[in-house]
Amino acid sequence: MYKSELDKHIQNASISNSFILFGESTFLIDRYTQILTNVPDASVAKFYHDEYSFKPAKAHLSQASLFGDRNVLIIKSEKKIPKKELETLIESCEKNKENIFVYAYYGDDHKTYAKAPAKTKTMCVRFFHPNQGEAIFTVSQVAREKKVNIDNQSISHLLSIHNWDVALACNEIDKLKIYDRAITTKDVDNLVFGLAEVNIESFINKILNKKDFKADLESMLEHGEDEIRILTAITSYITQLYMFHIYIRVNGAPNALEILGYPAPKFVVDAKASMSIKIKPQTYYKLHELLLTSELKMKSSHVDKGAVLLSTLIRAQQLL
Repeated sequence: MYKSELDKHIQNASISNSFILFGESTFLIDRYTQILTNVPDASVAKFYHDEYSFKPAKAHLSQASLFGDRNVLIIKSEKKIPKKELETLIESCEKNKENIFVYAYYGDDHKTYAKAPAKTKTMCVRFFHPNQGEAIFTVSQVAREKKVNIDNQSISHLLSIHNWDVALACNEIDKLKIYDRAITTKDVDNLVFGLAEVNIESFINKILNKKDFKADLESMLEHGEDEIRILTAITSYITQLYMFHIYIRVNGAPNALEILGYPAPKFVVDAKASMSIKIKPQTYYKLHELLLTSELKMKSSHVDKGAVLLSTLIRAQQLL
C-alpha cells in the first residue's frame, strides 16, 4: 500500500500491529515509524543498522511486558532481514495484539516488500518522495503538532530555501516556535540559518564546479546542520541532475513538471539542465556510489562524520 492508504487506516483506527516501511523517502519512513510506535509507557527495543540481532529482537516480542506495558520493536536497516527471521518476528508480534513491530527498510529492493508475508496482517507501505503539495502538507502537519502557526505560503517559502527538502524544512519548525503569532515569510528569512544561510544549490554548485567549498561547509556545520542531512541533500541534488540528463538525452529539452513533479522557474530549469549535461553518465554512477557508501559509513559505525563528509566531497570533486 501507499502513504494515503496508511493514513486512512490510521484515521479509522484499523491499522495492524506489524509494519514494513520502505521506499524512496527516508524522511517519511522515519516519520511514520515514530507515529506508529508512539505508545506511552511502552517497553521499546530499537535496533539501528548494524545493531540488529535476531535473538534479542525475538525475545523482546516474546517476553511478558513488565507492569502490563506494551512491547514495541523497531528495526531500522539498509540491509534486508533474512526472510525466515522477519516472518518469525511478525508471527511473534501478531500473537499479542498489544505488541507493535516496525521494520524500517532503507535499502532499494522495493519489490521484496511490496506484499506482506503470507498469512499475516502486516502492512507493507511504500513511501515516495513527496511532491510539492505533499511536501507543504507534511510540513504543515509537523507545524501543527509543534503548535507553530504558519500558513502554506510561508511553508512554501521555507521549503524553497531548502530546495524542497522536507526533512530540512521540518527541522526548522522548532526555530519558529519563539513567535507566539502567525509566522510570515520575513520571519522565516530572519530565523532560518544553516542550509538557508548558505544556499544549498550554491554550495553544491561550488563542489560541481571544483571551487573551494570548505568555508560554506564549516558555516553550515557551525549552525548545527547534521552531516548526514547535508550529504543526503547533495545526493538528492545529484539525482535530480541525472534525471535532467536522461530526460534531455531522450526528449531533447527539459520539462520540470515531468522531471521534478512540480513547475520550477525557467532560470532554475536552465541552470540544472546546463549542469546536468556537463556530467557523464559513468560519472553520475561513481558519484552516487561514493555518496551512498559514505552515508552508510556515517550511519553504521562510530566515525568522525565531519571528516567523512569532507573527504567525500573532496573525492567527489576529483571524480568530476
